[in-house]
Amino acid sequence: MSEQLKVPTMAEMMAKGEKPDILFWVGSAGSYDDRAKKITKAFVKILNKAQVNFAVLGTEESSTGDVAKRAGNEFLFQMQALMNIELLNAYEVKRIVTCDPHSFNCLKNEYRNLGGHYEVLHHTQFIKELIDTNKIEIKDERYKGKRITFHDPCYLGRANSEYDAPREVLATLNANMEEMKRSKATALCCGAGGAQMFKEPEKGDKDINELRTEDALKTNPDIIATGCPYCMTMMSDGVKVKEKEQDIQVMDVAELIANTQEL
Repeated sequence: MSEQLKVPTMAEMMAKGEKPDILFWVGSAGSYDDRAKKITKAFVKILNKAQVNFAVLGTEESSTGDVAKRAGNEFLFQMQALMNIELLNAYEVKRIVTCDPHSFNCLKNEYRNLGGHYEVLHHTQFIKELIDTNKIEIKDERYKGKRITFHDPCYLGRANSEYDAPREVLATLNANMEEMKRSKATALCCGAGGAQMFKEPEKGDKDINELRTEDALKTNPDIIATGCPYCMTMMSDGVKVKEKEQDIQVMDVAELIANTQEL
């Protein structure tokens, strides 16, 4: 992306005596993974276009501790969480938006018991809000008629019952939405959650991400849309295994919307 993206930090804003309306929680994948960084940039592009008053924690942001918790290390999770809660509360953060459903679920539901009470939104929910309030408009027709199937991230869908926001955002593209047979409440996991992303698969005749990619391929898509950086990795790898990367793109909802916005 050649345009200059404006990304203020909480520390910079506080130094000026200003407070952002939202904190953008970037997350580990969005900070370090090269593919996920593109999702981060796309979402910032949308925030800049809509003139949202936001900030990031920058170098002060640490892991939510989600992976530690899922892998069974509750002690490490609580250490991470309490450190983050102390920082968020010191900055008087009220509203958080993240592109990572794992961070979304953790900050929204699991920080409460440790003293972290915030309104937490997944980026598809926030983009829907921006579209509904006319902060951004989708006039670009580049995806009109394209076949798009949406893969439900576990921690957005089954864990938090949010199925509509990503689909309503995608509907603004005038594409042909094709649902997989297993979707919404019956959607199949991509295979990355529960810290499975960071270990070798167990014995079996097929990796879960291959199985899920097969579900997607049955819809004959031009684009597999995701709303999670980990799903992005697993579905992209699945498309490569099936040797379909020349024909099918795997893209985050934020990337699709950002591509329709000219700054």
